[in-house]
Amino acid sequence: MKRSRILVGLIVIAGLVIIFFSLLFFIGQFVGRPGRLAFGDKIAVVEIKGVITQSSAVLEEISQYQEDESVKAIVLRIDSPGGGVGPAQEIYREILKVKEKKKVVTSMGSVAASGGYYIASASDLIFANPGTITGSIGVLMEFTNIEELLKKIGVKGIVVKSGQHKDIGSPFREMTPEEKRVIQGVIDNVHQQFVRAVVEGRRMDHGKVMEIADGRILTGEQAKQLGLVDQLGNLQDAIDTTAKLVGIEGRPNIIYPRKRFSVWELLLREATSTILEVLNEKGLELNYRLSSPGA
Repeated sequence: MKRSRILVGLIVIAGLVIIFFSLLFFIGQFVGRPGRLAFGDKIAVVEIKGVITQSSAVLEEISQYQEDESVKAIVLRIDSPGGGVGPAQEIYREILKVKEKKKVVTSMGSVAASGGYYIASASDLIFANPGTITGSIGVLMEFTNIEELLKKIGVKGIVVKSGQHKDIGSPFREMTPEEKRVIQGVIDNVHQQFVRAVVEGRRMDHGKVMEIADGRILTGEQAKQLGLVDQLGNLQDAIDTTAKLVGIEGRPNIIYPRKRFSVWELLLREATSTILEVLNEKGLELNYRLSSPGA
């Protein structure tokens, strides 16, 4: 009975420790991040970093701020060389929806090109640093042919297919002229979609966009001269201008992105793991003593 009470006591203590660290973790989500616990009007910063391979996380974040009445505007912080066509288009379309209710401003970091610029073009204003690499309005598909290499090592690729173009782009053989025309048609169509997105988002003349939609990269300064960027400035400049656009006086409350792995989260995980190990050891020890003869 005494040992059972000890085990119960350990469980209660473990629960209290977990609650304590949970509170620390909760507080850690807000400490050092102006705006999350503040009252009044806010501006939310949404980060788009690295190669764009999926859109779900960004869409979820944008949707959250769209429904939050205290968030008066969103600043997109883009630092991306581009990525998948589909994810970029999904984010672009969502920004157009948000613009019906709130201001959306883009701040470009070191690079916001290709799909990164595709997304930026949907916003109300675009800020870039003078040296930001942007533009690259174009589409690319790459294929590798290893037919000659396989011949040298005595390997032959065999493909069984249901249709003429099912193995289009196969690395085992040269692409036929007909297949190249098919791929080029896909590239041209997606390229026109990109151009239309820039024309619609930036309210630019189609002919003017086509003149620079050849895949070339531009500096932020060059992009501004061509009308692809509105103002030169950093993230803080974009935030300050956004605050004025939505009528926020003084220094605005900013909601910055949540960190995926915070110190508090790591502490909580480590503490929980340690407690469970101790409980497991103590539980086995008590169970052994209670069940062994002569204990």
